[in-house]
Amino acid sequence: MSKSQEIISRGMVIFSVSFYIVTALIMVFVNKWVLNSVSLPFTLLWFQVIMAVILLHFSSIFGILQLPILDKEKCIGLLPLIAINVLGLSFNTICLQYVDASFYQVARALVLPFTVLFSFMFLSQKTSYKILLACFVVCIGFFVGVSSERLSISLIGIIFGICSSISTALHAIVIKKSLTVVKGNTIELVYYNNVLSAIAFLPLIFLFREQNQYSELLQNSTRGESRTFLIGILITGFFGFLINVAGFLQIKVTSPVTHMISSAFRGVVQTILGNFIFGDLLTTGRVGGIFLILFERGDSFDNRKDVNSDERDEKA
Repeated sequence: MSKSQEIISRGMVIFSVSFYIVTALIMVFVNKWVLNSVSLPFTLLWFQVIMAVILLHFSSIFGILQLPILDKEKCIGLLPLIAINVLGLSFNTICLQYVDASFYQVARALVLPFTVLFSFMFLSQKTSYKILLACFVVCIGFFVGVSSERLSISLIGIIFGICSSISTALHAIVIKKSLTVVKGNTIELVYYNNVLSAIAFLPLIFLFREQNQYSELLQNSTRGESRTFLIGILITGFFGFLINVAGFLQIKVTSPVTHMISSAFRGVVQTILGNFIFGDLLTTGRVGGIFLILFERGDSFDNRKDVNSDERDEKA
């Protein structure tokens, strides 16, 4: 690789990571704002993916991008991605509903250890001793943070946080595999992901009877909750569209582990902002756990050497 190509490659990595962090932060805080007023997690998620599909079609109409025609074989090949995406979004949102925005980072702190494990299991990606040490430190950070909050934080929130960590780690791995189904076309993968996820969320809405709560919300249109919900779905729908592109782009140009590292860094920023925006308490145990989680990220960047080899394997 020439020097100019290396500079472009690094620039793309920096852009994709920064793009992902900003869009993800906005999504989390607006989602938390909505969920504090209206408890309709699956309906909220359904509107977000529907808006993403609409924005993709608008982009196609104006010639910004070209959308694919849905293919049955590709839909079948992408079913693992859709299943993990729906589960992951559900776990993330329910976890956020039960915990503070500042504690969300701790509740989902096990993403990196699970990502390293699944990268080895499914991608045969070897991991350095420093990465393994980082995983050990983040586990300590998780237990420090959780143990200090055991009397004030919902156990359901912790359980869904662990489930979210597993699904998020698997999501990064499955995206890497799913790119081969669409021949590396990121926009095509985003389109399939949102269309099929929108279909998958409908049964969950009716299963948990959210349609009844949503009807009541519409009937009481003068209440602040309906306005909050409307504003929330518009903002998160737009940024949900952007975060789809950002997440897939980041994983395509980096690696699953790098993707999780940036997610963790975003979580630390999110913790600080959660204190300012929502007035979340920053206890000693919470801060200690977050510090340990942040500390292990520094050593994790040595895994950057694996990125190029992983990309060569994908192209081969």
